[in-house]
Amino acid sequence: MDEMPGKVYLVGAGPGAPDLLTLRAAEILKRADVVFHDALVHPQTLELAARAKKIAVGKRSGRHSTAQKFINKRLVDAARGHKIVVRLKGGDPLLFGRAQEEIDALRKAGVDFEIVPGVTAATAAAAELGLSLTRRGLARHVAFVTPRAAEGERENDWAASVLSADTAVIYMGAGLAEAISAELIKRGKPKDTPLVLVESATLPERRVLHGTLADLPELARRTGEGPAVVLLGEVLKAALAEPAAAAKEIEALFKRA
Repeated sequence: MDEMPGKVYLVGAGPGAPDLLTLRAAEILKRADVVFHDALVHPQTLELAARAKKIAVGKRSGRHSTAQKFINKRLVDAARGHKIVVRLKGGDPLLFGRAQEEIDALRKAGVDFEIVPGVTAATAAAAELGLSLTRRGLARHVAFVTPRAAEGERENDWAASVLSADTAVIYMGAGLAEAISAELIKRGKPKDTPLVLVESATLPERRVLHGTLADLPELARRTGEGPAVVLLGEVLKAALAEPAAAAKEIEALFKRA
């Protein structure tokens, strides 16, 4: 199959704040002919694509949104009539962004494409909290999971990934907080596992709620409409404590290991 004249860029818009967009992403947006963007992309980010036709293909967790097959077709069709087509996704396109389905569709149609990574919500939230998701001697294994599955998708054992990790970040989990907490506790995760829920990371309206795994349902009820991630693991307790207390926490953890 002959390649089409256009090229599709799968671009990560970052976690929210427009100044966290990468330089490469900004340059591509300025040259774009058409931009298919997610619902959560910041308006200032879209303003960079001043000359482009902008098409919302909003995808929000737990809500009615544009069917993925339709988005795939629109990308292929757009590549037939435009030179630079951008699929602009919140966060990083390769993390829970259904990018592989779009990649497969583009390859099948013979469309040239490029992936431009973005800052994902997990690291953005951790940065705002002033903590590292890994810590020598304490947290070497980090899991990024989501308990949500697309319609017709075989559910994976997300809980097993959380249970085996030193630090876990749960995407799109606020709406399933009660089920998440109950499942992890039932399978042996301590109720007092330190946890932070971050809503709208990097934006002025961000909300940070601290607690434990048992508190997750109540914390989730206090969130609004913004996207949220849940970070949990012993590294949170050590990192967020006062310096002197943190040292004692780490020493105690090593003694129990």
